[in-house]
Amino acid sequence: MAIDNKKNTKELTSGKEFAFAFGKINYIIMGVGLVILLIGYILLSGGGSDDPNVFNEAMFDSRRLVVAPIMITLGLLAQIVAIMVKPCNKKNAEVETLNND
Repeated sequence: MAIDNKKNTKELTSGKEFAFAFGKINYIIMGVGLVILLIGYILLSGGGSDDPNVFNEAMFDSRRLVVAPIMITLGLLAQIVAIMVKPCNKKNAEVETLNND
C-alpha cells in the first residue's frame, strides 16, 4: 500500500512545475528591510557609561529616541510588505488574461 502512495505522489508531482511562494522582488524587499533594521539597531546601540556612578546623557539623544525607532519600524514594515506582495510572473499574467476572456 505504501508503494502505491509513493507512485501516486510521483505521478502527481512529475507533471507540474513547482512555483516558489516568493518572487525575486519579494527577496529584494526583504533584503532592503533587513538592512534598514540593521541600521536601526546600530543607531540604537551605545550611550551607556562604564562607571555606574556617572550618568551619561547621550543615552537620551534624539538618535536613540527618534531616528532609531523610526528606522526599525520602517524595516518591519518593509518585511510585512515583502511577505504580502504577490509576485507577478508571465504564467500568472497569462492565466489571468485567459480567465478574464
